[in-house]
Amino acid sequence: MNTIHEQFQKDTLEAWGHYMTALETSIRDLEADIDEAADMSDRCTAEWCEATEHVIDEINDALFTISEPRWSSEDDSQRIKALKRRVRALYVKYKGTQH
Repeated sequence: MNTIHEQFQKDTLEAWGHYMTALETSIRDLEADIDEAADMSDRCTAEWCEATEHVIDEINDALFTISEPRWSSEDDSQRIKALKRRVRALYVKYKGTQH
């Protein structure tokens, strides 16, 4: 039988994994939008740029405010670091789509 502590760890890590997957999906979707804008002849509109920068900022804030559970694995820590690098690279790509 699981102790309350073990169940808490299990539940927290499961929820944390879902959260990380959602962040990865958001980054992938945003990257696709930026790639599409880069291919457009008129590039991005002011409204699109403002909205995109806002989403990048929100994802970046979410990544940098994550408090990893102390029992998370080294793989989880590396996953966060990789996502932070992707967001930085995405911001550079986004800046390249502006006029």
